Amino acid sequence: MGGSGLAGGPLSSRPPVPWRAVESWLVVLIAFHSVAVGLFLLFATRWGTRFGGWGEVQPLFFARQAGVFHFVVAAVYMAEWFTYRGTAALVIAKCTAVVFLISMFYLDGGPWPLPLSALGDGAMAVVVVKVDKWRRQQEGGRRER
Repeated sequence: MGGSGLAGGPLSSRPPVPWRAVESWLVVLIAFHSVAVGLFLLFATRWGTRFGGWGEVQPLFFARQAGVFHFVVAAVYMAEWFTYRGTAALVIAKCTAVVFLISMFYLDGGPWPLPLSALGDGAMAVVVVKVDKWRRQQEGGRRER
């Protein structure tokens, strides 16, 4: 039964799921995750790289630059969602991260967190795509702001 109950359809006696609110919270939480990673890379660089299995990283500039990059992508996720109700940048970034992380794990024999991080980023992308689909179905395919 395709989607029965997801949007409170005729087969459901439950109230409809507020997919717009779910998607908003999802985008905010994913942006918060990126900010948290950015904070660790920028302000706890040595500890974060050791925890991530990289050991001592020199120069610290590039790890810290990656932290700033995480702030930028978090801002893009939020701007796209709250301006256009879009998630394309988030999904593209997460899919790109999956390819990059798995590639680096196999090409460079990277540390243990790489496949785990790829799995997490992939899961975030899949959940966002599904929730976005359910929200659009609930809204009748309209792009509401």
